[in-house]
Order: sequence, then C-alpha cells, then structure tokens
Amino acid sequence: MAICDLLEEVKKSSSKWIKTKGVPNFSWQNGYGAFSIGESQLCKLTRYIQSQHEHHKKVTFQDEYREFLKLYNIEIDERYAWD
Repeated sequence: MAICDLLEEVKKSSSKWIKTKGVPNFSWQNGYGAFSIGESQLCKLTRYIQSQHEHHKKVTFQDEYREFLKLYNIEIDERYAWD
C-alpha cells in the first residue's frame, strides 16, 4: 500500500471517529511526514508517544520536527510544511 493511500484512510477514518466525540472544528493539515523505525526502537517510540503531551509543553512539535529533519539532512520548505 502506498503511504499516501494509507494516510488518506487514516485521516478519513479518524476524522469520522473524532466527529462522533463532539470535537468542534477538527481538521487534519494537508501534508504529512512518514518515517520508519526498526523493531528494536518500538519500546522507545511507545514511551515517546505516551509522554508526548508533556514533552510538547517544553518543545513545540514544529521545533522538534525541524530538528529531526536536520539530524537526518532532510530539507524542508516551510511554506508547505505547516497549514
């Protein structure tokens, strides 16, 4: 399955679910980033996701994403990165 097709389905399904929860004015941004990890990193990723709310009180998502891309030498055109 192509990543763009997977993300389309995830966004569509989760949007429908969120609407059932009464969340007002929810929408996904147009773009996305997709990255893979090795199975040996799964526990670390799980811990990160579980503490993400607290983590992003200290570092914004945008700043963290910029640092991640910089670490792996991935260029970003910020005109298209944020909605």
